[in-house]
Amino acid sequence: MEIVLFTAVAIVLYLAADRILVAIETRRGAPLANRTVLFFFLLLGLALPTFALIRAFLGA
Repeated sequence: MEIVLFTAVAIVLYLAADRILVAIETRRGAPLANRTVLFFFLLLGLALPTFALIRAFLGA
């Protein structure tokens, strides 16, 4: 059951990071040069604390 929860949260975080990146690009008015790198750090910054919280709540 944990795997299903982590997978669902990962999908939501992926979509959230994409929306944040699109919002940054829209505000800036142009595509970013290193879009992939920024996306990676956004996703990593969202995933690490979120997954740590899930593990704390599940007691794993």
